[in-house]
Amino acid sequence: MNIKRNIKRVMIVGTMIVAISFGGNTWGSSTVSASPVAKLSLSAASLERDDLLEALKQPSGEDLYYSLYEGKSLAEIASENSAEVQQVIDLQTEQLTRQLDQRLASGSITPEQYEAYKAEVPDIIRSSVYRL
Repeated sequence: MNIKRNIKRVMIVGTMIVAISFGGNTWGSSTVSASPVAKLSLSAASLERDDLLEALKQPSGEDLYYSLYEGKSLAEIASENSAEVQQVIDLQTEQLTRQLDQRLASGSITPEQYEAYKAEVPDIIRSSVYRL
């Protein structure tokens, strides 16, 4: 049944997010979300421009949420909407790298951690987009 598969995916992505977010840092320091999947705003009142929605040619965060919930990968969603998968990969790589830059600048990670995390970015993004 798809529910078991979706729950497993949620657990895997959630574990990745926690591992990247906390990766040996102190709990008291400010952290920046290191989610490989861009934030989903389900609020209809949200007027903030969402680069991921634009790259995927999705009308709303809710539509993207339900597509992901149905088990579709970001690559499948992009293909269904005649969007460029590479644009999605580039966008997520840029966002995750920017978050790592902020964490390094704030001192929440060491330069060694920064380099290790940054080396993992391409694999994390590829796994996120293609659901590997």
